[in-house]
Amino acid sequence: MPHFALPADGFPTYDAAFMTARSSPRQPNLREKSQLMSASEIERTLVRLAHEIAEKNEGAADLGLVGIRRRGVPLAQRLAQIIERIEKSPVPVGTLDITLYRDDLSTLGSKPVVQKTEIGFPITGKNIVLVDDVLYTGRTTRAALDALFRQGRPKRVQLCVLIDRGHRELPVEATFVGRKVQTSRQEIIEVQLRETDQSEKVLLVEKQS
Repeated sequence: MPHFALPADGFPTYDAAFMTARSSPRQPNLREKSQLMSASEIERTLVRLAHEIAEKNEGAADLGLVGIRRRGVPLAQRLAQIIERIEKSPVPVGTLDITLYRDDLSTLGSKPVVQKTEIGFPITGKNIVLVDDVLYTGRTTRAALDALFRQGRPKRVQLCVLIDRGHRELPVEATFVGRKVQTSRQEIIEVQLRETDQSEKVLLVEKQS
């Protein structure tokens, strides 16, 4: 499986990269096409992902999760709670705030900017899982990884996303994927979570010309 590893010279290299995106309120020129996941399907998917993360990282002893604000943060918190129940060991959770919101919704420009980092635990030597809702072009990956490595030197970094919608512009792949969805560039994946949206579902919406 692809992962982000620290080589002997101490400088990060991109094994097969990873990462993702943010979110914003739905724009008026977007039309809902279909519902991809219900609340129960999201929950079942997170349980599966938590088991996969725990298995690949041989438990929770050296594990830390870092959520990408906004919706990656509650997803990371939920995953940590499930892994704690599985492994009977707490899992620390940090956050990265990267402006550009989600790649496919943003009108702020093409360069992601790290606004705030709140890791709150030492990451050196740990297995870090970056968590986000949607993986699209991968443009936010570089910003997230740069911000993470300013905090320390993890043993490895993996990416976990709820939805992988394709259309990569960078050599970015997630280690843990909830669901892969084939989309056109006119379509957008809209993840709604109760913590941020008072609603729980994944929608496919389309840009109107």
